[in-house]
Amino acid sequence: MTKPLRVLCTEILPWRLLQARAQVDLGFPIEFHEHDFVTTQRIAATQPETYDVYDQCFHNLDIVWHWGAIQAIETDRITTWNEVTDLTKKGGLDGRRLGCGDAPVTRLYVQPDGGLSSQTTGRISMLPTVHNFDSFALNLDATGKDVDNEVTSWSELLDPRWKGRVALVDEPAIGVFDLAMALRAAGKVRFRDLGNLTLSEIDQVIDAGWDLVQSGHLAPFWTTTLEATDRLLSGELIVASLWSPSVVAVKARDMRIRQAVPVEGYRAWHGGLCLANHLTGERLDMAYAWMNWFLSGWPGAVMARQGYYLSVPGRVRAHLDPEEWDYWYEGLPAARPLPNPSGALAIRLGEVRSGGSYRARSSHVAVWNTTMDEHNYLVRRWNDLMAFSASRGTRQRRAVQPG
Repeated sequence: MTKPLRVLCTEILPWRLLQARAQVDLGFPIEFHEHDFVTTQRIAATQPETYDVYDQCFHNLDIVWHWGAIQAIETDRITTWNEVTDLTKKGGLDGRRLGCGDAPVTRLYVQPDGGLSSQTTGRISMLPTVHNFDSFALNLDATGKDVDNEVTSWSELLDPRWKGRVALVDEPAIGVFDLAMALRAAGKVRFRDLGNLTLSEIDQVIDAGWDLVQSGHLAPFWTTTLEATDRLLSGELIVASLWSPSVVAVKARDMRIRQAVPVEGYRAWHGGLCLANHLTGERLDMAYAWMNWFLSGWPGAVMARQGYYLSVPGRVRAHLDPEEWDYWYEGLPAARPLPNPSGALAIRLGEVRSGGSYRARSSHVAVWNTTMDEHNYLVRRWNDLMAFSASRGTRQRRAVQPG
């Protein structure tokens, strides 16, 4: 019996929606080992023998590559490589690099000396897959705001009207940028390079976060999309930095919610697939088969219905209804109610995706999720902030409990 292909992943991968069909199409079993971001990265770097494919994000790549846990991917074995968009290959759809921080192209190509850079070669470190452009969302009924016209800045996260009803994500390479962009937009801090904060700049951001927790403005940070979804639906939160699966999930429960399009730009991220260093022969062939299946179109259609883009949109289009393609990728009004990945109707007739088309959204990036030079220091300070937030969480959440 063939041993299962082992995929190490985070909640970004909706593997429960993909597993059954993948196993039928590929003809071998696949098992998924899902963990939080930090645990997944640690396992990837230190225990490469426990997985075959590493499914994570480009900003989590450096340490895993540095430790030699993964091997280069030969682009001539990726059947759709020529169809991958220039957002990854060049940094922007029009060839102009967008956003500071860990843009995927900066660490995509494997050089002859084993280093990673944007210089094109026939070998890559991570196969570009799912990605998105994130901001924050507001409960329209609770705020009474016309988000598209009245909420135009990350500084909205600091508005005193939302005291105790605002939450950010607990992930230092992600959440720090939401907080930093809010502080910068409000004129409270300035940065030399938003994508690579200095020690003193990290201190400014974390100290400000500490004050926001102390004052009761920030509610406890959320750790999973399910938690963020539940806290929005309960009424505890009305403003939150949010990922698209949560937005679609609450819409499917008839909550009127809208993501903002900040003038300062989105915080972008890009996921991908890596090959474990131990793979050879048949096991390596299985891993390549999974990668090629992942970019075959149908998986991307599933993920489109929760708001994610895939690096081969042409393949995805063939597996979406025209109305779905027009809404999710073209930014056109929904010609009919549209389903989430599970089939429940989530998008209302006439609704337009916030930010518009894929091209418009991808051209409005402020910063990519990033592992900065001072990441270790950031993590220590961030963990202290999370511990402080958690210590106040029960009292704070009780105080704002609806009803």
